[in-house]
Amino acid sequence: MPKEYRTIQEVAGHLMMVKGVENVTYDELGEIELANGETRRCRVLEIDGDTAMVQLFESSTGINLESSKVRFLGRTMELGVSEDMLGRVFDGLGRPIDGGPEILPEARRDINGQPMNPAARSYPQEFIQTGISAIDGLNTLVRGQKLPIFSASGLPHANLAAQIARQAKVRGTTEPFAVVFAAMGITFEESNFFVQSFKDTGAIDRTVMFVNLANDPAVERISTPRMALTAAEYLAFDKDMHVLVILTDITNYADALREISAARKEVPGRRGYPGYMYTDLASMYERAGRQKGKKGSITMIPILTMPEDDKTHPIPDLTGYITEGQIILSRDLYRKGVTPPIDVLPSLSRLKDKGIGEGKTRADHSNTLNQLFAAYARGKEAKELMVVLGEAALTDIDKIYAQFADAFEQEYVSQGYDTDRSIEETLDIGWKLLSMLPRAELKRIDDKYLDLYYGK
Repeated sequence: MPKEYRTIQEVAGHLMMVKGVENVTYDELGEIELANGETRRCRVLEIDGDTAMVQLFESSTGINLESSKVRFLGRTMELGVSEDMLGRVFDGLGRPIDGGPEILPEARRDINGQPMNPAARSYPQEFIQTGISAIDGLNTLVRGQKLPIFSASGLPHANLAAQIARQAKVRGTTEPFAVVFAAMGITFEESNFFVQSFKDTGAIDRTVMFVNLANDPAVERISTPRMALTAAEYLAFDKDMHVLVILTDITNYADALREISAARKEVPGRRGYPGYMYTDLASMYERAGRQKGKKGSITMIPILTMPEDDKTHPIPDLTGYITEGQIILSRDLYRKGVTPPIDVLPSLSRLKDKGIGEGKTRADHSNTLNQLFAAYARGKEAKELMVVLGEAALTDIDKIYAQFADAFEQEYVSQGYDTDRSIEETLDIGWKLLSMLPRAELKRIDDKYLDLYYGK
């Protein structure tokens, strides 16, 4: 039986000091028992001699310094995992909130996970079809990759996240595929949108959801993505499933990290975020990947809203260092009514060439991808010139490129949130657009593919 302490010295907000403790370790879980028998959970943030500073997961209302007792449980935070988690909705501490029964765990796992030995990783290379042309065609996602979405406040990243979660699949296999969805600091309305969206399409049956609302404690927000990744590791590496993890919104997570760091009176770093934010984010993102000898894989799409649309802000900046590329949403495209408003030029998937080509997508994919990028970039330049100098200043070929850029945004990028395109459809739309340009302009495409697809 854990030893009980009645030596609470003070309570301030979500922090509490307990004196006279023995053999208590950093990050250990504890329980506070109130005078009326109610228990609340906490964890150890700091040990100084025989004094422990603990952080509460719930509110501190009603804690009486005289009559409340604290027990330390001798273990860090754990999640009970089982295949029954699929189709269920949990809070940020892993408790069911969908009205269903408690999970009977097959195992209990530390939510901080076991670091993956870099030598045991295998290289991401299989194509994942999201059904979204701007991703599949130009910034391809592969199994085991970390590909964040950089959004901005007011842009429809929630719709895009829900669409990817509903549509993502690995083609040509019957291997089990699951989605683990973790939402941090979102409103009830957003949470309801995700739950309903998954239920309406039946995607909920292969989804595990962890939801931490904006009015839940910040410390729970820190554990939410770790709970989700623990569930994902179990499904991927114990149950041989291919798991797509979607984390939204990393900005709320980082703000919770900053809040807790400030409460501990740590020295702030850039923009007030703690100096260890890079390592903290890396300890989360690096749990994605594939392991040698294991069939399953974890692919991760973290979503973050860039404060003030600034991609040099510490959160997108550090995320960009750790992950393999980024998908950037654009306010200009959103204003034009392009859905999803993916800005393909600054977006990048660093592993896209590993997941495309013969046997994975189609042999012409790499050539058309390069040509579409080049033609769209030139078309945008032509449109900018048109704004400055007027249409009369453009050459005939520049006018064609300007038309191409408009058609590309309207037909290729803008597909709505309910269209699920196969990679063949995406490539065919690409060819249809490229056929607007004279054949002589398509210098990045091999002649054998031009003969097959150009103008068809």
